Amino acid sequence: MTALAERPHTLRPEMSLEQFEELARVAMRHDDGPRLEFIGGRLGVKPVSDGDHGEIIMWLQELCMQHLPDLRLYGERGLQVDEYRKGRARPDGALARRRSFGGQGEWADPAGILMIVEVTSYASDTERRDRADKPRAYAEAGIPVYLLIDRDSCEVKVFSRPDGSRYDQRVSVAFGVEVALPDPVNLTLDTEPLKNWVS
Repeated sequence: MTALAERPHTLRPEMSLEQFEELARVAMRHDDGPRLEFIGGRLGVKPVSDGDHGEIIMWLQELCMQHLPDLRLYGERGLQVDEYRKGRARPDGALARRRSFGGQGEWADPAGILMIVEVTSYASDTERRDRADKPRAYAEAGIPVYLLIDRDSCEVKVFSRPDGSRYDQRVSVAFGVEVALPDPVNLTLDTEPLKNWVS
């Protein structure tokens, strides 16, 4: 396999990072404006969350507050990702110590993040975005754990041990099975409640 085939995101970007950030600023001025991301040199529109998506994030926030009281699950926080922080993502959740984002601008450095959470939406680009582009971008940013709650396959996928370009460890379990979130999170999730929030 060629280097280009392995890393398609290194092809010519759709726009410059500066152009993306200006476009994102304009979109954010409107309450109903799209939430934009820029991963692998491609512009993406993050779908509007549905009620079940919101319930999953609330469930995780409550678990984190109960079992990890020094940490917070920040929602929709803009992050610098990809190689050399040239991408921009708005994950559904970013687990970090309290006050980790104080003094940072719209696109924060991910250095203090322990885990990223994404919940799949029922969008046409979910396969590429949540299952391919984002794991690579988060691994390149050095984020220790990526938790993907995949409502299409009814699985929880835990990616860990980033090596700078990908996650070396991947575990998938069906909804209803316990799954361990590895160090530095160190939390076991009972995923049974997730069965309530799939269509």
